[in-house]
Amino acid sequence: MYTVAALYHFTPFPDPAALKPALEAVAREGEVTGTLLLATEGINGTIGGPEAGVARVIEHVRALPGCDDLEVKYSAASERPFARLKVRLKKEIVTLGQEGVDPRARTGHYVEPAEWTEFIRQPDVAVIDTRNDYEVAIGTFEGAVDPKTESFRDFPAWWEENKERFEGKRVAMFCTGGIRCEKSTNWLLAQGASEVYHLKGGILKYLEEVPEERSAWQGECFVFDGRVSVGHGLREGPHELCHACRRPILPGDRARPEFEEGVACHHCAAETSAEDKARFRERQRQIVLAQARGETHLARDAD
Repeated sequence: MYTVAALYHFTPFPDPAALKPALEAVAREGEVTGTLLLATEGINGTIGGPEAGVARVIEHVRALPGCDDLEVKYSAASERPFARLKVRLKKEIVTLGQEGVDPRARTGHYVEPAEWTEFIRQPDVAVIDTRNDYEVAIGTFEGAVDPKTESFRDFPAWWEENKERFEGKRVAMFCTGGIRCEKSTNWLLAQGASEVYHLKGGILKYLEEVPEERSAWQGECFVFDGRVSVGHGLREGPHELCHACRRPILPGDRARPEFEEGVACHHCAAETSAEDKARFRERQRQIVLAQARGETHLARDAD
């Protein structure tokens, strides 16, 4: 069994590049894999590995400037959730693409997981899912508005086009772990919205703490690791990943006529050309050959 840790923290890192070597070294020493993003605004990522190794990485992050109060969401995976370690330098630790956004200055009002179900069922509350369309497709909260955005940076434009729909409403937002709502609620407040709320700890904290019989969650929650999805109690979900488009699919979707391992699924079969599919087939062939040698092919590793 592997420990999975999802984390983010907004804090000033004047020179994030200087933090990268030591962070990588601690993770590699503990056989920890996953992705960690460093930027001048802080750190974000999900890692997995042996419990002791993950604990050492978290201890190291908490020792970084301004990170002593880092909050971490832990869960478990039956198989190693990531093939390799990636520590990357970014302009933003989650990309909204708007100038002047600073969650350290202010965010919306936090709603604790235990209070969220009752809160979103109130008639004057509009619930908005800030995640990408493929995430929403496999699960969301009852009554939530789906902006149908392909990436988080599309959210500001969607809000500008739809904000009249929410006049006179309290706006309640949620995402997987909370980081997207930290940014989006800060941005919304700057646009003049006054009654803005968000789920503290995100969907993962809600699924961890709220019993299924008292839950307003429907479906599964997409996660960016080898488990693909989790449900109540953070149990591993049934979904797999299409390695052509990286959208979640169910085991039964493999029986669909559009499905071809590593080449296409019913989501993406019509989106790619014959040339694309030929290239994907060659990539899949190389992946299978690498697996036969006991290796991980870089194309699959990138997933």
